[in-house]
Amino acid sequence: MRHLLPFVLLALSATPALAEDYSFTVENNANQRIVEIEVSEDDASWAPFDIGSGIASGDSAELVWDQSTNASNCEWRFRATFEGGETLDSDWVDFCEDDVVIYFDLD
Repeated sequence: MRHLLPFVLLALSATPALAEDYSFTVENNANQRIVEIEVSEDDASWAPFDIGSGIASGDSAELVWDQSTNASNCEWRFRATFEGGETLDSDWVDFCEDDVVIYFDLD
């Protein structure tokens, strides 16, 4: 069974970001590594988000938006792909809020 815990707004930061950078945290509560994250502003077209070698099970990572997105809408969706090939979409996430944390949980 796959499900996504609702994203939670928390004051959590693994690595401080520069003041002009927009950052957020992705927490992997699944039993598999997240190997890819894609983002969508319109829920129709998706683009990859650089997560390096992935996010291990039980780990979290602070991700930083590219400055080219500074004038974009506040709300985005995320899709995580796990090492087993399964994908999981998030709810809409409001990045005009501070300290956004997105939790992915795959059973």
